[in-house]
Amino acid sequence: MSKLAVKTKKTAAPAEPAGGAKKLEILEGARRVFRAEGFDGASMDKIAQAAGVSKGTLYVYFRNKEELFKALVTVDRQEAAEQLCRFDGDDGPVAEALQRAGESFIAMMIRPEHIALIRMVMGAAEKFPEAGQLFYDMGPRCGIGRLADYLRRQVAAGSLAIADDDVELAAAHFLNLCQGNLVKPLLFSVGEAPGCQEIQKTVASGVRVFLRAYGSPAS
Repeated sequence: MSKLAVKTKKTAAPAEPAGGAKKLEILEGARRVFRAEGFDGASMDKIAQAAGVSKGTLYVYFRNKEELFKALVTVDRQEAAEQLCRFDGDDGPVAEALQRAGESFIAMMIRPEHIALIRMVMGAAEKFPEAGQLFYDMGPRCGIGRLADYLRRQVAAGSLAIADDDVELAAAHFLNLCQGNLVKPLLFSVGEAPGCQEIQKTVASGVRVFLRAYGSPAS
């Protein structure tokens, strides 16, 4: 029986986890350091201290600062990418669907944590372009792609008139129209975040301009 107990104890011993609570603590500590110090000023020592872990523990999860930064961008972009331009099977009239999508998009764009992430990535992109590429792929490119899929369905249904080669360009046009002058000032710490009415008004203007350019004459 004692031999069986020893054997059970050995086989039940867990290996070092690849994720979980400790990894989240490290990412949160890294987020604070990167935002405060920038990519160049951040160090694994500072990140370990901010996360409340030893450097040895930190290196169990991440080999270097670059890998940690990419993981942080991935985590912070996943939620935004999943929420951006989501369309279900019955979206209703095109104008209403675009209005909902535009308001959701702007609500995400003006979040303080998102503004901070943009600044953080832009500060790192020159010396660490892989992070900039990752941010773009998971954010703007993902949003444009999802919106483009919706636009293609509406073209096929006769609700929009967009040439095949211009669908992704049209999607980019719409997202830029929705931003108006709502996002850029926040990137430079100018003014306060817009309220719901201002967002609705700006997006509605973008929808009108978009449909004038791409609305089907027959719809």
